[in-house]
Amino acid sequence: MSKPPLQAVIIPVTPLQQNATLLWCTETMRGAFTDPGGDLDRLLAVAQEKGVTIEKLLVTHGHIDHCGQTGVLARRLGVPIEGPHPDDRFWIEMNPMVGAQYGVPGAEAFEPDRWLFDGDRVTVGNLVLDVYHCPGHTPGHVVFHHAPSKLAIVGDVLFQGSVGRTDFPKGDFATLVRSITEKLWPLGNDTVFVPGHGPVSTFGRERQSNPFVGDAVL
Repeated sequence: MSKPPLQAVIIPVTPLQQNATLLWCTETMRGAFTDPGGDLDRLLAVAQEKGVTIEKLLVTHGHIDHCGQTGVLARRLGVPIEGPHPDDRFWIEMNPMVGAQYGVPGAEAFEPDRWLFDGDRVTVGNLVLDVYHCPGHTPGHVVFHHAPSKLAIVGDVLFQGSVGRTDFPKGDFATLVRSITEKLWPLGNDTVFVPGHGPVSTFGRERQSNPFVGDAVL
């Protein structure tokens, strides 16, 4: 059997056990980390073990566990940062302060090389991922979707059996529900998603059973 075009491995990082993901193009063995918030040596060890050359860092949103040490890693590897949407700039600028509060050492503010907007695309090797702006948890949250693999990296928008918190500054529950139902559900029930914390699930499973955004609730 031929290799799938995309392979991925989840690597929980920081004391908050945030799901950083190493994804790569199997044709070129070039890859990206999504949401490399901390534990950089562990992330790099996994990339080396898999034989993947990191070419960029992708960020879903500006919360500390998702991006606190992204700037550090970008400098270390000499690679660009893409994402999130510019509405999360204020969160990124607060990285040092929030890092001290939440026990994420070495957190830094940074300026992405490319801010992302709804409808943008990012490349990883020969892969092309679609970008969806999905505010609600944070105003500048984005989701990455590789349609051929039916895989989405959704950060803290949606979880198995739950949804992202909306009690942080500029969070909004109604906006979050719209992001999920209008941006994620159309990607297909069989789409597997990697959440920012906890186990993977599918959009179809969450439509059936999620107590916040399941079809029966809405």
